[in-house]
Amino acid sequence: MANVKFEKLSKNFGDVKAVEDFTLNIEDGEFIVLVGPSGCGKSTTLRMIAGLEDATTGLIYIDDKAVNKVHPKNRDIAMVFQNYALYPHLSVRDNISFGIRAQKLPKEEIEERTMKAAETLGLEDLLHRRPGELSGGQKQRVAMGRAIVRNPKVFLFDEPLSNLDAKLRHRMRTEMKKLHKQFRTTTIYVTHDQVEAMTLADKIVIMRDGRIEQVGIPNELYQKPKNTFVASFIGTPAMNFIHGEVFEMNSQLGIKLPDGLTFSMPKKFAIKGQKVILGIRPEDLIANVDNQKKRKKELIIKAQVSVSEPMGHETLLLCETSYGEITGKMDSNIVLPSNNLISFNVNSDKMHVFDERSGNRLE
Repeated sequence: MANVKFEKLSKNFGDVKAVEDFTLNIEDGEFIVLVGPSGCGKSTTLRMIAGLEDATTGLIYIDDKAVNKVHPKNRDIAMVFQNYALYPHLSVRDNISFGIRAQKLPKEEIEERTMKAAETLGLEDLLHRRPGELSGGQKQRVAMGRAIVRNPKVFLFDEPLSNLDAKLRHRMRTEMKKLHKQFRTTTIYVTHDQVEAMTLADKIVIMRDGRIEQVGIPNELYQKPKNTFVASFIGTPAMNFIHGEVFEMNSQLGIKLPDGLTFSMPKKFAIKGQKVILGIRPEDLIANVDNQKKRKKELIIKAQVSVSEPMGHETLLLCETSYGEITGKMDSNIVLPSNNLISFNVNSDKMHVFDERSGNRLE
């Protein structure tokens, strides 16, 4: 196990800045997930840690030792790839033990470590098979076994579950959490899937255009996104955005929406006349089909349901409003009125407020 540190790490491909000014400290034993849209630089960052790409500028430390000039095989890391990278002509046993056999360890130690990894991952009955005889989930476990058997300082995972179906991804996420709890090896995991990030990570690093947007524990990023990019990226369905303007009402600040609707400003820092964006998560849009009275600190949004998506325990509602399209939720037992007209009650304490120009959160 090891701590990992990045100091102003950058990577250019010609005129393209793939990673820029990447600075981050990872504690010993942490599970860190790098997440962001395609092309944000997360996989390039992982490849620089592995030594598969050279950094243009900046330093990478593993256990307080700069490793930029250290050969990949001497960095004491193990990487699991999206496509498994198994040797098709070798058995599961030989795939798992390949790395440590290259170290010319004693045969007894190789066998002991191989069997321990196989038992940990439930592969004991598959050791004689070749990759072509395995399912996607089994191949992924073999790839993980090849990493585990080396007992490295750092695990690197590059979108390892993206080729699996939804049910298998869920099961593999559970297995990976158990493995991390067992081994407590420092882990850096790359994905574009926010569900993987939220469920696996001790801390999440959200990236955009090669830069870090926000670092934090999953709940922190969900509850207090730094800007509209993070707010829209974390959460499914995505956060709703409504534009408004700060004005003064009864010696206090309020927000006026495009249709003239006003309400008290949540306790956020803002100035009169400031253009703002209200962020409301779908789960905080409570469908009101019985025309219940507005309660204190609530905003009422009238909507026309255009699409309803039953999800079993709840129904997602895609709606048209005077503020544009929004998504809300409704208990699956509630029946929509025949005209599909509903209203949403929104508690102002649940609203996120962002500056319209910068996109940054207002506290």
